[in-house]
Amino acid sequence: MLSNRWTGVVRGLVILAAIGVWLAVGAFGGQAQGQLSSVQTNDSAAFLPASAESTEAAELAAQFTDDEALPALVVAETADGSQLTEDQLAAVQAFADAAPDAPLEGTSGDEPATVGDASVADPVVVPSEDGQAALVVVSLDADLAQEDVGAEESSVSELAIGALRALSAADTADGGLAGSGLESWVTGPAGFVADLVAAFGAIDTVLLLVALGAVLVILALVYRSPVLPFVVIFNAVLALSLAGLVVYQLAANDILTLNGQSQGILSILVVGASVDYALLVVARYREELLVTPSPYTALRRAVRASIEPIAASAGTVIAGLLCLLLSDLSSNRSLGPVAAIGIVAAFLSALTLLPALLLVGGRRARWVFWPRIPHAAPGAADGLGTPQGEQPATVAAAEASDDDVQVAVAGHGVWSRVARFVGRHDRPVWIITALVLAAGAAFVPTLDADGTGDSEVFLTQVDSVDGEEALTRHFEGVSAQPVTVIAPAEDLDAVVEAAESTDGVSAATPVTDQPAPAPGAPAQGDPLVIDGMVRVDVTTSAPSDSQEAVETVSAVRDAVHDISPDVLVGGAAAERLDTQVAGQRDLRVIVPVVLAVVLLILMLLLRSVLAAVLLMAANVLSFGAALGVAALLFNNVFDFPGADPSVPLYAFCFLVALGVDYSIFLMTRVREESLRVGTRQGVLRGLAVTGSVITSAGVVLAATFAALGVIPLLFLAQLAFIVAFGVLVDTLVVRSLLVPALVHDIGDRTWWPARLARHTAR
Repeated sequence: MLSNRWTGVVRGLVILAAIGVWLAVGAFGGQAQGQLSSVQTNDSAAFLPASAESTEAAELAAQFTDDEALPALVVAETADGSQLTEDQLAAVQAFADAAPDAPLEGTSGDEPATVGDASVADPVVVPSEDGQAALVVVSLDADLAQEDVGAEESSVSELAIGALRALSAADTADGGLAGSGLESWVTGPAGFVADLVAAFGAIDTVLLLVALGAVLVILALVYRSPVLPFVVIFNAVLALSLAGLVVYQLAANDILTLNGQSQGILSILVVGASVDYALLVVARYREELLVTPSPYTALRRAVRASIEPIAASAGTVIAGLLCLLLSDLSSNRSLGPVAAIGIVAAFLSALTLLPALLLVGGRRARWVFWPRIPHAAPGAADGLGTPQGEQPATVAAAEASDDDVQVAVAGHGVWSRVARFVGRHDRPVWIITALVLAAGAAFVPTLDADGTGDSEVFLTQVDSVDGEEALTRHFEGVSAQPVTVIAPAEDLDAVVEAAESTDGVSAATPVTDQPAPAPGAPAQGDPLVIDGMVRVDVTTSAPSDSQEAVETVSAVRDAVHDISPDVLVGGAAAERLDTQVAGQRDLRVIVPVVLAVVLLILMLLLRSVLAAVLLMAANVLSFGAALGVAALLFNNVFDFPGADPSVPLYAFCFLVALGVDYSIFLMTRVREESLRVGTRQGVLRGLAVTGSVITSAGVVLAATFAALGVIPLLFLAQLAFIVAFGVLVDTLVVRSLLVPALVHDIGDRTWWPARLARHTAR
């Protein structure tokens, strides 16, 4: 009796210690999670490898100017399309004169306090040739622009854009443009970055609230309990706090690169994975509570039975995502460890914090299931309970022939009916589902994943996009950032001629020892030669942040490389081109590696070559169907302009790694059952027993990834649809129909080359 009392005390102390440690993690990690946006890097140029041509060109191009500029372009046009009046031109000039004194909100002390402090030159006013608009060029200091300042730790460029927009909305008496009859926008590279940061700002609050809200509703429907959903959600929030704490420290110390996309994916991945793992543990715990009166014994058995599939699932996702370390882009490369940290946090919380929370209340811990509290049958053993190797009554072994489908799956509601259907029609089921998935995959070649322009990444109306449209209407051939061509001095004339003759190029101007008096004005003086090299600024007809400019850069490179292999082509459009080329290379390299790694893990887990190959083939077919259906909808329903190459890459890594989880959850239970009753009955029992929990897990993960769609960015909306739809296909079609029908049809040969050694539990 005394021994039992001390055992209870020790258990209580362990539970309190586990919860206390996780609460401390939540306290510190919650703060770090809220500060992740302050350690983001959203500059695409920073993601490129040092060997990229645009990176090498940027290093040489910087020698030709004292200060590298990040342009902010203020475009003003008449509201009715008429000619600018003298008063309106005067208002634009007054705006340009007042812009340097516009305050940067929240800065103080030694930090830049005004737009002028963050600029490398005074603003310049350029009227349009059609007389209907005027352009104010504000040249921000590119080196200073990315620094975080102020109490909110916002970037200098973000604060400068905010100051310019606030000034333009002010009355003309204060240097603004309101009341002048002009419409104005702030665009250019600096404007696009500010709008991108603003879009990612919703990740800290809106995204997480939407994801948790969706999960809470699903859990309430699954558990029909007012308590248990909040236990699972609390577990997920603390897992996210741990992940945020680790990622923040690594990003703040420049050990990895974090961007807005990675942060959003981290939040979704941790919530989805931790809830999935919790569903598995809780479902097994409930089963065990039906055969033992001791919650401690029941939970110990549940964790012991769940740890293998959860560890296999986590290991598969981690290994698959770490393959992104092979990427040429640091944004892709860093997502691997960022996501892996999130999965580790979810794994740890599911097997430490969640059990502690479920045992609050001691022997009365069943209360978390209220009002549907599971009770052990009269006479059920407590303490050690049933001998090692036996199963709960809900899945008690039964001697039956392989054809006795009715006995194999009795007592599991709708999923017993699904299992019976699969068992009786296995071959038609897997053939038809495979053909349907193949039909969806047939549309994969129609997916346009060559890249998009900056103005196409926003799904809502933003100032920078509207401003670029106005810029295009009135300033044809004015590119925000020119293409920079670095060439040997002796090839200058040939390079200029080749560039100017390229379609899409409006001008090619050598950099001279005297600066041009205004944007677009002819250069004066002699060509500036540094170490035998000259710089030519090439202006594209399309804006530099558009996909058309990217295509022009590709043509310019072909033209000037024919003249000399030493010519380098850089600039904003060239950086985008190199990013897209690197993304396409990553797709070709990383996809086969992910397939090989996941296949190897499946072989080790299932102790079978054939079973692993079947699961991998089904998973790839599922991914193809999801991507093909997405391409069909993107092109014909949503009318998306295209996709970035990283969209199919990320979707593949997540769907192959996450989608195979549900087959892992199923097949580990199938193997457990097959050792006792044979493969055919084992797969049907496994499907019937795990059907509800795995379906719930799939719906939860799909809902959390769908929440990415609340961020109004093309990349995240496309990724949200592909992954959410693909997870549902994996859960409802592949795991429910294709895999069990195929395994049932093949039978014991599924485990080749191993032989299934059956044993019967008594």
